[in-house]
Amino acid sequence: MPLDFEFPAKVSDLVSTITVLDIIDIVIVAIILYKAYQMIQDTRAITLVKGLVIIWTLTIICGWINLHVITWLLEKVSGWLLIALPILFQPELRRALEHIGQGKFIGHSGSLMNKREAEAVVDELVKTAKKLSQTKTGALMVIEREMKLNDISVTGIHIDGIISSEFLLNVFIVNTPLHDGAAIIRGNRLISAACVLPLTENHELSTELGTRHRAAIGLSEQCDALIIVVSEETGTISVAEGGHLTRRFDDKTLAAKIRPAFVRKEDKFFGKFFGRWRGDK
Repeated sequence: MPLDFEFPAKVSDLVSTITVLDIIDIVIVAIILYKAYQMIQDTRAITLVKGLVIIWTLTIICGWINLHVITWLLEKVSGWLLIALPILFQPELRRALEHIGQGKFIGHSGSLMNKREAEAVVDELVKTAKKLSQTKTGALMVIEREMKLNDISVTGIHIDGIISSEFLLNVFIVNTPLHDGAAIIRGNRLISAACVLPLTENHELSTELGTRHRAAIGLSEQCDALIIVVSEETGTISVAEGGHLTRRFDDKTLAAKIRPAFVRKEDKFFGKFFGRWRGDK
């Protein structure tokens, strides 16, 4: 095969047509795609994306080797899938729109409180989870992050009290009105208790998981909250995040897991810019 000596010249001509606006355009698209990937990674949506990529790849290959019937069939399937995307990706689309509406698609809002206050809240939550685990008292504690959970908190009893271990242990006393349901935590305050959480529709979960665990996973599929679950049967401490449940936490691992929910690192450029745009202090 003869060498194409004109190839470097063609590349040079192509590069010469690229302007500063083209570079800015590419960078913005890259950031948007990266943020979109961050939202769906470690969720069921990433599996759906992989399935779509496989179908579109097969469509291209079959068209290239002239398998007309299979190509026609795959094109029809792809068309129907495009129509079904809003339904398939409903939780992820809702999450993205809420981020955009809150001005948080690019950057986070920074820390909710200073480091000392955050460490105090983390210590109180860990202490509470440990005592509930020792007594095998079932509990659901939802730590609100970027997305507000007002629609969940209104399903329970409004409290709005400062977080302390003693306070939370009283909330989860067995056979009391506040025991069943979830406690919603916003910063250093308990805003509601006995709240109802949506159950997950994932049928592949272990049969060992009870209603509390399924409710925790269900809420984590729809928002960015961290949900601490204490099992009533075994006393095991678990945390649900992004549609996944991690089990068997101890004091240190639980503290390390929930600490970022109270003290968040500020993005150096985009976070400060969008923070000023939103009027954050």
